Amino acid sequence: MSKSKKRKQERKTASSDDHAPSKKRKGSAASESAEAAPSATADQAEGARPKLREKSYRKELRKLHVELVKLQEWVRAHGLKVCVVFEGRDGAGKGGTIKALTERVSPRVFRVVALPAPTEREKSQMYFQRYMPHLPAAGEIVIFDRSWYNRAGVERVMGFCTEEQAQRFLQGIAPVESAMVESGIILLKYWLEVSEEEQTRRLQDRIEDGRKLWKLSPMDLESYSRWYDYSRARDEMFAASDRDFAPWYVVPSDDKKRARLNILSHLLRHVPYEELPRRKIELPKRQKPKGYVASEHPLRIVPDVTAHLDAAAHDDA
Repeated sequence: MSKSKKRKQERKTASSDDHAPSKKRKGSAASESAEAAPSATADQAEGARPKLREKSYRKELRKLHVELVKLQEWVRAHGLKVCVVFEGRDGAGKGGTIKALTERVSPRVFRVVALPAPTEREKSQMYFQRYMPHLPAAGEIVIFDRSWYNRAGVERVMGFCTEEQAQRFLQGIAPVESAMVESGIILLKYWLEVSEEEQTRRLQDRIEDGRKLWKLSPMDLESYSRWYDYSRARDEMFAASDRDFAPWYVVPSDDKKRARLNILSHLLRHVPYEELPRRKIELPKRQKPKGYVASEHPLRIVPDVTAHLDAAAHDDA
């Protein structure tokens, strides 16, 4: 075998191993925390790597989506309870990652929770109380687009809570998450780390792109100016809540596509599942018309405004 063919075969084997169905494992995701990880600070740059091409990204994403469907069926059949937390600065890529994670699975199993600002009644409650009803029951994967860690981040930095309240949260979070894990919840916590330069580029893009203006709020602009306040808050949050039973996983996200693939692959490795047997599916025969005649009622057809795209469609073909 030539060297080029050998390298090609090795790459093919490695790729299939990355996306192969996981073997069922005992214990929660936290038991995997001994997995070797590169030693780096959260602010450390990814390095000069080329951005992933769209074609390569879509090819890998398709493989991961197939595995996520297998995971979904296993979770539903065996009553697993999975909780996934996404945190990070504004523009870090949380929304796009959640979309990539959920776009090919059932919203009845993969449930996204993005709570609005607390009401006056909720402000008077025990802090964790508003989050508890959203934790997963058997057969559910609940994804928090920001979570109870708001208190350690945005609420603390922007002055929506007192320093005493923030410290009380940091002191109490580990026992709460320990109780969650002991109840059988597989808890995965991801922090998406974006660089200063890339965050600036993304927020500027929101200003200039009419499709993204809704993503930019006065709060985002104020938060942007407080980069190092957020860095200090993040570091204290990690120190208080990065535990073996509920570790934080940091994901460099300057390249959104790589970050999404890395997170989906990591999640699939940390939730035990197997591919369930499926019976062969065949479409049944259609019934015969038996005298059916199409209605003469005039139909209100939506106008076709795509005629000017025909030439481009032929070129693409």
